[in-house]
Parts: sequence; structure tokens; C-alpha cells
Amino acid sequence: MGMSEFYGTPDEREAIGTINRALELGITFLDTSDAYGPHTNEELVGRVIRDRRGDVVLATKFGIVRSDDPTYRGIDGRPEYVRAACEGSLKRLGVETIDLYYQHRVDPDVPIEETVGAMAELVQEGKVRYLGLSEAGPETIRRAHAVHPISALQTEYSLWSRDPEDDVLPTVRELGIGFVAYSPLGRGFLTGRFRSVEDLEAGDFRRSNPRFQGDNFARNLALVDRVRELAEEKDVTPGQLALAWVLGRGEDIVPIPGTRHVAYVEENALTSEIELTQDELNDIDEVAPKGIAAGERYGDMSSVNR
Repeated sequence: MGMSEFYGTPDEREAIGTINRALELGITFLDTSDAYGPHTNEELVGRVIRDRRGDVVLATKFGIVRSDDPTYRGIDGRPEYVRAACEGSLKRLGVETIDLYYQHRVDPDVPIEETVGAMAELVQEGKVRYLGLSEAGPETIRRAHAVHPISALQTEYSLWSRDPEDDVLPTVRELGIGFVAYSPLGRGFLTGRFRSVEDLEAGDFRRSNPRFQGDNFARNLALVDRVRELAEEKDVTPGQLALAWVLGRGEDIVPIPGTRHVAYVEENALTSEIELTQDELNDIDEVAPKGIAAGERYGDMSSVNR
């Protein structure tokens, strides 16, 4: 997402280098969306994987509707929109089949059965291999799964976003659905690279994110400092410790840390070699208990938990 929008000025050359380096390091699961750009991120990913499609597990999403107004966000889960969105993504990505196709946000005005029914038709036609949902609650997950097997549920999960542990994670585990954790580094905050909101570029959307504002920023910085202390004891970076914690929550959890830079993807990749002891996990739980983060994770997450 950040390679095309939201996190400051895009650098396509660095973005392409970062994706290629990730693939070299054995990171083969790429996650995008038609909403990123909008559309331009799918085109970017498509160009990079054109000659190495077989090396990639490719995921994209539909359902968030953009317009000429960059602040506008609509949601559309109508069956006819599902099909049109998929055709558009296939074309932009330059592929015949999408490995994992998510509904990006639940449409409160369209029964989930209708949306997933349309997605299931795409599977039958060979345009999609597996289906996913993003930011859906337990009831919606169950209803969707009854129409067609849901392979993955994606939502935010990290040391400062542990809400899924209440009912979403138990639900997907009961149903045998994989869990894809986005923003496992707290939108970069948990890396410790930001000490002030002024460290963010002028066009960075995090400047308006509740957790990056005012007193919330200061309180969350205290959490980062505690994570940094534990990381120093382990001789790893704060980001690596935060990511290792997510990786250690279960083999059914796949974190997708986003980055725009080669150096950071290399740092993230090293996390796979980090093992946390039970004592270290206990220490992390003590400094980052559920609900520790100050501020809502989004200004508006009206689709969550439907």
C-alpha cells in the first residue's frame, strides 16, 4: 500500500527494488488492493511479477470504492461489482488467476451471502483460487464460510492491536481459517523510528491517525521505549521483536509487514530466525498487554466486527 499512496511521496524505483529483494529473500506472499493508488499498486506489482508469476502467492482485494476526491471511501459488495472489480484487477495485475481474493471491507447494505456467492463463482471460473475477508467480525465470518470456504481473514494485529484475540482469532481457528495480520509493526510506530509526528512526511496519512496525535503519541511512545529495552536485551531491533511476537502467536498467523525500502525488508526477513523464550514472551505481554495503545487504530472503522 505504502509504495503507491498514504505514506508520503512514492518512489517507484525503490519500490520495485524492495519487491524484488523480498522475493530473493524467500518472501513470496504479496498483498495488494485495487484501492491502493487507487489501482496503481496493482499495476506496479503486476510489472514486477510479470516474469516470475510462479514464484508468488498473489493476494488482492475489492470493495473499497475510491473517487476523484482522495478523502472519499465507499464500500460496495454487490455481486455485479464483485465481478467487475475482479476483471479490473486481473487486467492490472496481468495475470489469469488471483491466488487469494479478499473482500476489503464488509458492505453493511449487501448480505454477505450475496457477496461471497459472487466470489465463489469466480473460483468456479478459475479466476480466483481462494477467498478471504478483511476486517470482518465473527458472525460475518461464519455466514460467509457457510456459503464458500473462507481461506483467510485479514485484520490488524500487533503488540498495540490485540483485539482479535477476543473473538476473531478463536472463530477463525475453530473454522480452520488462516489469519493474516496487517500492520504488525503498528504502522511503523513499533520500530521506534518515529519520535515526533514531525518525523512523518507532510502527506503521510498517519499524521491524522488517532494513535499518532497529541497525547496519544506520547503515551504510545512510552510503549515503544519499553519494547526497545526488551529488544536491546535480545540484541534485535524493536521492529524485529514486535514482528517475532506476531510470528510466535501461531503457525496459522501470517504477518504482512509493509515497507517501501530494501533495507527494511531485509531487516524484517531476519525475524524468521528469531526465537522468543517463554520468559521473553511473558516480558512482552507485561509491557504490551491488550488495550495498551492510546487512541483508536482508525478514525472510522465502521465495518469492523459486523
